[in-house]
Amino acid sequence: MTTSIRRKPTSTMPVLTVILAIIMIWYVGAINLNSPQIIDRYEKKGIDWSFSQLATDSWNMKRAVLPSPHQILLELKTTIIDKNVTSKRSLIYHAGITLSSTLLGFALGAGLGISLAVGIVYVETLDKSLMPWIITSQTIPILALAPMVIVVFGAMGISGLLPKALISMYLCFFPVAVGMVKGLRSPQPMLVDLLNTYSASKWQVFWRLRLPSAVPFLFASLKVAIALSLVGAIVAELPTGGQAGLGARLLSGSYYGQTNLIWASLIAAAVMSASLVSILGLIERRVCYRLAGGQEISNEL
Repeated sequence: MTTSIRRKPTSTMPVLTVILAIIMIWYVGAINLNSPQIIDRYEKKGIDWSFSQLATDSWNMKRAVLPSPHQILLELKTTIIDKNVTSKRSLIYHAGITLSSTLLGFALGAGLGISLAVGIVYVETLDKSLMPWIITSQTIPILALAPMVIVVFGAMGISGLLPKALISMYLCFFPVAVGMVKGLRSPQPMLVDLLNTYSASKWQVFWRLRLPSAVPFLFASLKVAIALSLVGAIVAELPTGGQAGLGARLLSGSYYGQTNLIWASLIAAAVMSASLVSILGLIERRVCYRLAGGQEISNEL
């Protein structure tokens, strides 16, 4: 056995295969959903049509039930590349507003979740009294809670970033709290007893044993939490009446029947979520690498 840093080779072929399959299914679905309106138009105008013509018209239909992938790409180009970043028709502008609420809500939720987890692990009363309420809090539908929060804070003269961030915090603190509790309790009792025999204090046990053991659980929870935080930010933007943010663009597209805009906003949100999770993954690998002493042990046959 030798000590070395090794990276497993990665292949993009499986990912590309899945993406290609999704695109093909998408185009077939576009024909299936858009063709009834196209065929009705043909019949009213007495046009003899072929399947190839039907497919072409279904894939390029204005206000389609299901836009084709190239229509959504064109919408993304129009709203991202062709528009000025400061324009209210730019998806980058709206994505930035949603991102600010997402990151603030994530920071608040992660801080709250970690604090609750530490309290639950070290205070038996909190474990028995607080944990059931944390679980119960997630049974409240966010779609019902978000308008109430926006209205209440609006009546208090508070609007903008904070109310949306609080809704994101409400969604993302739960996985952090649960994952951190699991992680802090993951060390074997024998290791805890060993530190106690050396008269280690609770905080020394926390910093030297419990916290390093909880790091993998924490980052797994943070990845879930940041995706939920983005969902919370988008949901919080819906009651604002379509003013700003990706949620507002979804609402605006729904009002005016602009399905291309709806799908473009959804894809922008998905790309943003994947990017945030990927960034956390990079941070996780770096932190775990440092905790492991900067070395990875691999077996060479």
